[in-house]
Amino acid sequence: MPDTDRKTGGPSAPRTASPAAPADHLPAPVVVMGVSGCGKSSVGEAIAEAFSTDFIEGDALHPPENIAKMSAGTPLTDEDRWPWLDAVGKALQKGSADGHAVVVSCSALKKAYRDHLRKAAGGRLAFVFLTGARAVLESRMGHRTGHFMPTSLLDSQFRTLEPPTGEDLVVTIDIDRPLDAVIAAALEGLADLPTA
Repeated sequence: MPDTDRKTGGPSAPRTASPAAPADHLPAPVVVMGVSGCGKSSVGEAIAEAFSTDFIEGDALHPPENIAKMSAGTPLTDEDRWPWLDAVGKALQKGSADGHAVVVSCSALKKAYRDHLRKAAGGRLAFVFLTGARAVLESRMGHRTGHFMPTSLLDSQFRTLEPPTGEDLVVTIDIDRPLDAVIAAALEGLADLPTA
């Protein structure tokens, strides 16, 4: 699996669970969060595969106006983000209505955004926070292709970021290690979360 974000444009097909992470052990719907370039899509896809559930690429839910702004190097405002967060929340709701916990990638940079998603999910919502040094993230962004987010917006994302320190059901992972190790740490962290 390459250490880059992969844009699926929507939910992936159901997958086979790995022995290390049975499908019935996902404690809640999961949002894989963090600034651009942290590997949300790669890690989110791997979590969904391990738990035999659907992965939803949050970037695919942005309205065209947001993608145009970011492609031009213009940071999004709260006003830009709320309709997108509503769409992410609806994706979480649909997963719950379908009877299985889904995995969604979403930067979810502010606590207010995460609380909005928690409310939309209608119950328990887990977050996997992928964090790393700016130099690591900038290097990863510089090497990926086919993504609308330029490296120039990384500073604005760091300024916006409110780390989810002390919030419930959060697994924090340092990404400065091989992707397989990041995924393993995320799966272990999710398995260790309380189930109720």
